[in-house]
Formats: sequence, structure tokens, C-alpha cells
Amino acid sequence: MSQPAQVSETPQQAFRRRFVAGEGLLGTFLKTPTSHATEILADVGFDFVVVDAEHAPFSRADIDLMMLSARAAGIASVVRVPSAAPEHILTVLDAGAAGVLVPHVSSADVVRAIVDAAYFKGGHRGFSNSTRAGGYGRLGFADYMERCDSSASVIAMIEDLDAIDRLDEIFAVPGLTGAFIGRGDLSAAVGAANTGDPRIAQIVDKITAAARKHGIPLIAHVGASDAPDVAALRGSGVNSFLVASDQGMMRQSAQRMRDAFQAG
Repeated sequence: MSQPAQVSETPQQAFRRRFVAGEGLLGTFLKTPTSHATEILADVGFDFVVVDAEHAPFSRADIDLMMLSARAAGIASVVRVPSAAPEHILTVLDAGAAGVLVPHVSSADVVRAIVDAAYFKGGHRGFSNSTRAGGYGRLGFADYMERCDSSASVIAMIEDLDAIDRLDEIFAVPGLTGAFIGRGDLSAAVGAANTGDPRIAQIVDKITAAARKHGIPLIAHVGASDAPDVAALRGSGVNSFLVASDQGMMRQSAQRMRDAFQAG
């Protein structure tokens, strides 16, 4: 009798394991509702992508197609959901997302609500193993719940001034996988002209110190040519980065081509 096949680690599980371990992961935001960018980025070796359902025009069907593309390409795809509403979290996790990046997390209560929606054990995630996450019914009851709980990453966006005074309580919530430093929103909140303002550096220092205290891995967003910025953030304890976006990369590449064409 043949032995049962070993179950390999999924891209979702690998993302969570590597992120929690503090590996240097490279990703980008996806702003365009198409599957092609996911395939291209996976092919060139990006570790993950983040579908931006907060600031870009993604329908539920768009997100489903992009999760299918990520599955085919073997890359982890996280979704920045519009809000912490349970229905937003459940929809993308059922579609096969590696996790949720949740905007404007400013209290421990918000984190607990997100965790409650994202997990079965220690939470109240809605059950349906007929989804992509459940292999369309291939995974049995217990296997499905275990797979989901070992795959989902809950990442809180720290981008409000209210959150800075509550970092200890936010980062102490069980089930929180990591945090994103939202320097753009924080810059807007303090009236800074850009993320290079010294006040933002001080806030980042507070976030990284609290993250180290609680063992919370961090992600930050940087521009495509911000090597000094990346070095400074790495020095403070940020290991994973979202670099630009699909639209930003296309614009910069197009600009370079245009400049070269005019010069030549």
C-alpha cells in the first residue's frame, strides 16, 4: 500500500513563518485589479504582494481573481482590507489570502476584534470549507480549521497618533502576527511635509521599541529608490518592506524610457 503524500507548506504558511522569524521579505502594493502583476512579481522573486482594497478599486470578484493568481504563481498575497469589519476579513481569508493588513488600528479592542474574525481557535471565524481556503470541500472539518489558523497573518497598521500611546496594549494582544508602520498617515497627522520629518523618526523609534519588547515583526513602505531609508529602518528593527506599488513601478519605468527616448 502506498504511503499518503506529505502535505507541503503553503505560501500562506511560509509567509507567516518567515515573517514571524524576522526574515527580510520583499513585497509591493497592488493597485490595479488584474492578475498579471502578481504573476510577474512572483516570477522575478518577490516574497509577497499586498492587494490594496482600501485605496484602490477592487471588487470582491477582483480580489478573488487575484487570490487565484497568487495561488497559481505560488506567492503569498495579503489584502489591505478597507476596515476591521469582520465581513471584510472573512471574505479575503476564504478566498485564500495569506493574511489581512488592517488600517487604523488604534486600540487593543480593535486588534481583539480582528483576531476574533480571523481565527477559529481563540476566535469566531465563520466556517465554510467549501471555499478556496478549504480546497472546495477537500479539507475536512478539523483539518480546515487547523490549516486556516496556521495560515492567517493578522497585521495591524499603526498610522494614528492615538495608537502611539497604546502600543504596549496593542502589541500584547494574542493572535497579532505583526504590524505595519504607516508613516504616510502619521506624517499627515503631525503636519509633516514628508516621511523624512524628524518627528516621524521619533514616532518610528517608539513603534520599533515597543515591537522589540513584544516580539512583533514589522513592515514599512518605502520608495523604489529609497536605499538610505531602508538602511535606517533596518537598523531600527524593520525587516520586511513594501516597495512602491505596481502603478509606481510602471510610472517610474515609463518615465525612464521616455527620458531615454528624448535624450537619444
